[in-house]
Amino acid sequence: MFDPSFVIAIICMATVTYLTRIGGYVFLRNRTLSPRLRTVMENAPGCVLITVIAPGFVTGRPADLITLALTMLAATRLPVLPTVLISIASAGILRHMLA
Repeated sequence: MFDPSFVIAIICMATVTYLTRIGGYVFLRNRTLSPRLRTVMENAPGCVLITVIAPGFVTGRPADLITLALTMLAATRLPVLPTVLISIASAGILRHMLA
């Protein structure tokens, strides 16, 4: 049912995302960071993730555009984890219903 290459790809992407999240802290742990640099370090993984995901929404498919709108709405009102869960669920449900 599941293609092993998809599972491996997901694990690799999760690992890289995690490493980008902690990498800066590991390499800069003995230095004092300015508030501005600390903000950059906290937001960089999210920016990388957006650059990977965003091109998929240019397709013009209604399900993806609705999912994008729901995600943006959730992101303005909820923390990151619920936003991600809403995004994943809405993408799956809407692609199933509108495909």
